[in-house]
Amino acid sequence: MDSNLIQRAKERDKEAFTSIVLFYGDRLYGAAYRILRDSSRAEDAVQQAFLTAWRELPKLRDDSRFEAWIYKLLVNGCRAELRHVVRWQPGLRLVTEAQTPIDDAQLSVAARDELERAFRHLSVDHRAVLVLHHYMEMTTDEIGRTLDIAPGTVRSRLHHARQQMRAALEADARQVAAGGSA
Repeated sequence: MDSNLIQRAKERDKEAFTSIVLFYGDRLYGAAYRILRDSSRAEDAVQQAFLTAWRELPKLRDDSRFEAWIYKLLVNGCRAELRHVVRWQPGLRLVTEAQTPIDDAQLSVAARDELERAFRHLSVDHRAVLVLHHYMEMTTDEIGRTLDIAPGTVRSRLHHARQQMRAALEADARQVAAGGSA
C-alpha cells in the first residue's frame, strides 16, 4: 500500500480512503467470512473495521503497519459480531450409506459441512489465526504483529485450533457411526 495514500487518508482525504477501501475490501471480506461463516455478519465486521479505521487513522503512528492494523480492526469486528450471534443449531439427522447411495458431490458437501461444524466450535482467536495463516498466508511473525501477540502464542493457537478441529471431526465421525445426528 502506498504510504502517500495512507498519509492523505490520515489527513481526511475521502478519495484516498476510498482507494484504501477498494484495495482491502475484498481481502478483508474473505478473511471475515472465513472467521464468521456468515456473509452478512462478515460484511458488518468489514464495515465496522473501515469505520473504526476512518475514525482512528490519524492516530496511526507508523504507516508501514497499516495492513496489520486494519486486520486487527477486522478481527475485533469479528469478535463483536460473534458476541451477538444467537446460537441456533438445526436439528438435522445425517442419512447413512445403507439408506441411500452417495455420489462424489454429496461426499464433498458432507465433508465441507463436517469442517464447518468443527470450525464453529473454535473461539474467534483460534479462527483468526487459522484464517490469517491458511487463507491470508501470513507467517506466524506477521500474525503476531497483526494481533499484537507473541509468535509463540500464534504457534500455540494454531496448534490448539488444529487439535480442536481434529477432535470435533473425530467426535462427529463417531456420532455418525453410532447412528446419531450431527
